[in-house]
Amino acid sequence: MKKYNLIIAPDRNTRGGITSVVKAHKQTKMWKKWNCIWIETYNDKHFLNKIIFFIRSLFLYTIRLKNAQIIHIHFSGPTSAHRKFAYLRLAKIFNKKIVVHLHVFSPETSFLGKSSKLYFKIFNEADKIIALSNTWKNEIIKFYPIYDKIEVIYNPCPQVRNIEKQFESKQIIYAGALNKRKGYADLIKAFGLIASNFPEWKLILAGNGEMQEGKLLVKNLDIENQVVFKGWISGKEKEQLFQNASIFCLPSYAEGFPMAVLDAWAYGLPVITTAVGGLPDILKHKENAMVFIPGNIEELKSNLQELILDESLRKSLGKKSFELSTNKFNINTIGEQLDMLYTKLTINE
Repeated sequence: MKKYNLIIAPDRNTRGGITSVVKAHKQTKMWKKWNCIWIETYNDKHFLNKIIFFIRSLFLYTIRLKNAQIIHIHFSGPTSAHRKFAYLRLAKIFNKKIVVHLHVFSPETSFLGKSSKLYFKIFNEADKIIALSNTWKNEIIKFYPIYDKIEVIYNPCPQVRNIEKQFESKQIIYAGALNKRKGYADLIKAFGLIASNFPEWKLILAGNGEMQEGKLLVKNLDIENQVVFKGWISGKEKEQLFQNASIFCLPSYAEGFPMAVLDAWAYGLPVITTAVGGLPDILKHKENAMVFIPGNIEELKSNLQELILDESLRKSLGKKSFELSTNKFNINTIGEQLDMLYTKLTINE
């Protein structure tokens, strides 16, 4: 019977970075070459539905295991790690090659936290560990010092049509969950400090979460006519948002490797962000992004103001963004790296 690889990840309709990454991998030649099958483990519906979904997933997974070559497990925080450990143990029973793909946004709350023993077991039993950047690789090595197991494979930029940015829209966009970790409130506050100086500019926030808290903050800052809350968007609406924007900002306090920044690069947008998660591998202030310290609203305000005033800088950074999306973070490049990793694991079979 034809062999295949099993990709263990959340439901393809679930919101989140892992789902976006696997959808991107699915577009590469690697997916078809290795006959990859996506085993969906989790959905973001109500509690009972999640339990039924998980039991059904384990059943389908067990049936598929016999003829699988490689089990590629995507996981993140402690809850995800506990859930995915069941898939890993079954793979070990069937003597399968195992790749674990780490998407956590904070070592302190994951493999350096209360669940450290669980992460140690996962890393110990895996044949290969994928880190999202060299920065993350170094963090893992502090906890689990086995160098030859860890491979760095970046998340890929999505493929979009070649867009000639005009930077005429005067829109600053944010895409991601509205919560404290993502720093959306810092962006609103920073924009509030300069909004009256640039009345033609708008801040557009796309994402679910603390919508009411955000709207109250906007009201208190008296910038309601310049801030738009779009809620969660996808498909053509998301595409249009990125196409029409002139600046992208993600003021996060912690990340794995943010898909929203990868989206912005793909659309050739100048990026304002923080050097967190895997981003320190790449970011160079004023060379390929505007970089500031998380929580420093005054610094964020200055970066926003500078980009608003300097169209040539916006174009320069936008060009660097697009170069990153077509080279280091090109979806086909990432697919080739996964292909090489899979080949290493199966070369003696």
